[in-house]
Amino acid sequence: MAKKVEAYIKLQVGAGKANPSPPVGPALGQHGVNIMEFCKAFNAATQDMEAGLPVPVVITVYGDRSFTFVTKTPPASVLLKKAAGLKSGSARPNTEKVGTVRSR
Repeated sequence: MAKKVEAYIKLQVGAGKANPSPPVGPALGQHGVNIMEFCKAFNAATQDMEAGLPVPVVITVYGDRSFTFVTKTPPASVLLKKAAGLKSGSARPNTEKVGTVRSR
């Protein structure tokens, strides 16, 4: 018999930088999930990525307080800024261009 899904939690956490502080701790704590277990598993799963790169994650919480999670690819805007070598985007979008990215 399949486990009953209690909740889905969507977060963006830095790769290899999950810790019990907000936003991870409160989001998982209100569903009764073991926070440190998630942090260790997430950090192990994202250790090959660049540290600090924001990674969207969907956590499925089951009725017995166990969980599974699926990591997604980082947001396109973050990857584009990284490829263009920018710290931030344009202050005036669609008016002022701040960089270019070419495909190879």
